[in-house]
Amino acid sequence: MPDLSILGSLAPYHILTYGTLLGSSIFQSFIGGVVAYNCLPRPQFATLQTAIFPIYFSLQSACPVLLALTYPGSSAGKNSLLGGGGSIAPSGYTGFLAPENRWSVAAPMAAILAANLLNLVWAGPRTNEIMRLRKHQETRDGKKAYDAPPHSKAMQKFNKDFSRMHGMSASLNLAALGATVFYGVVLSARIQ
Repeated sequence: MPDLSILGSLAPYHILTYGTLLGSSIFQSFIGGVVAYNCLPRPQFATLQTAIFPIYFSLQSACPVLLALTYPGSSAGKNSLLGGGGSIAPSGYTGFLAPENRWSVAAPMAAILAANLLNLVWAGPRTNEIMRLRKHQETRDGKKAYDAPPHSKAMQKFNKDFSRMHGMSASLNLAALGATVFYGVVLSARIQ
């Protein structure tokens, strides 16, 4: 039977939180979103994404905070989550904020948090507002935003604004994923 005393440390909670962050990001970005886009008509796809994104970006924003709080300390002279002899470097947010972890731990977590918060409170709501305005314009024009051109000047502006915001949101999401993978490499070096 495995030694369950590890459950008294922060390490398993840190690993599980990291797995949730990486797994949900990869799934939403490359599997769930792609399959939904290919299988659903555009209006239903938009409704689904509008409902999923606040939950997704809330989860993606909470995980870096939980990772900071569950940061496992390390043994002196050894960079291992599994422990060892010697004195222990701080766990939790104090270890997370330690000067030696500034660029390898705190910086990627700050990038992940910032990118996902921007998506949650700015890019997502702005994109939804543009979609709402675009829908009203479709009614006025009698033509869908994604129908073949020509489009009214107002619809051209809404389509351009939507493309810009969608691009910013996707870029923020990919930057957060890149920082998540970077931290995974840093974390894996501690498990040797």
